[in-house]
Order: sequence, then C-alpha cells, then structure tokens
Amino acid sequence: MEKQVILNSRHFELTIKRLCYELIEQHNDFSNTVLIGLQPRGVNVVTRIKSQLEQILGKEVLCGTLDITFYRDDFRRTEKPLIPSVTNIDFVIENKKVVLVDDVLYTGRTIRSGLDALLAFGRPQKVELLTLVDRRFRRDLPIQADYIGKTVDTLVSERVSVEWKEIEGEDKVVLYTPESNEQ
Repeated sequence: MEKQVILNSRHFELTIKRLCYELIEQHNDFSNTVLIGLQPRGVNVVTRIKSQLEQILGKEVLCGTLDITFYRDDFRRTEKPLIPSVTNIDFVIENKKVVLVDDVLYTGRTIRSGLDALLAFGRPQKVELLTLVDRRFRRDLPIQADYIGKTVDTLVSERVSVEWKEIEGEDKVVLYTPESNEQ
C-alpha cells in the first residue's frame, strides 16, 4: 500500500485547536454540554479535545467514553468474538447537549451504533457529531458531522488511519492507497 500523509503533526495540532474553538463558539462554557468519545479510537480524539478545551476555558469539561460493541449491526458476523471496551459515563446526559466524538466518519454505521448506545443513558436535549476525518461519498446512512477536522475524498479501496503520538509515536493522518498492481 502506498501511503500519503494528509495531516502532519503541525496541521493535526492546528485542526484540534480549530475544532475546540468551533465547539466553544457553539457551547460557550460547556455548562450544559458533555463530550462522549466512541470506543476505541474516538476516545483518543475526545481526550485531546478535552485537554485543549480545559486549557482554553480554564475549567473542567465533562467527558465520557462509550462502548458500542453490542450495538453494532455486524457484531455477530465475525469469526472471532468481539471483546467489549469500557464505557465510562459517570454523569447524567438527560437534557444535556451531547457531542459524540469519533476519529473517522465513513459509512455512518459506527455513529448509528453510538446513538443507539447513548440512549441507554437517557434522553439528551441535542446530539451533535465531531469527527477528525470525514470520508465523503460512501455513507450507508444519512449521517453527517457538525464539526469536521479534515474532509477527504477517498475510494472504497483506500483506508484512512489517524495515528497518535501516545500510541504510534506521532500525530498524523495517513491515507493508504493500494498500489496499482495490487488486486
């Protein structure tokens, strides 16, 4: 696979900051807003956003993590059993504005699962979606993000990977394209 960096570490940092300021513009001091990262990779995004928001606002921002394993429409279709992650929502979401956070929006199925799982915790006043990367042109469901870090037009055969310095050693977003002689 050929790889192309579509967000380097500097642009990655600027993108996170821009997303934070967009959130502040809409949610002010976050007194009635919570952020919830979808397991597994949305948690990395929400952790980084939380840190940046708290630095800008000078106050704590409520954040949680949500495991969607058993809400997925394909969890029974795998050979290997799926192992659930940890859900950590230790606050009430009833009548709050909730911002669901994930790393890559592609078909919309993960977000649909997240919405289903979220309703087990109450009825939010409003739900918005923040995604670091939006892969357009391949939605299976009518879902769109309210806050987008980077929009990327991709082919079905391509793959987008968000890499984190805490895990992979460097913050970046990479587009993987099959080499022309691969089938």
